[in-house]
Amino acid sequence: MENNLKVWRAKNDLTQEELAKEVGVTRQTINSIERRKYDPSLELAFKLAKFFDCKIEDIFSLDK
Repeated sequence: MENNLKVWRAKNDLTQEELAKEVGVTRQTINSIERRKYDPSLELAFKLAKFFDCKIEDIFSLDK
């Protein structure tokens, strides 16, 4: 799965640690998602979209 999480995080001037605390995961989880080593659960994807006030599809998309 591709993602723009790092872009959304940068737009909001957040560190990985800050974002992790906001959505209830570890910094390592955010790092793994950004590096495309880990696909988030549906629940986490919804939490991230809600936090950034966007649609899940704005952050995540299937590999091309």
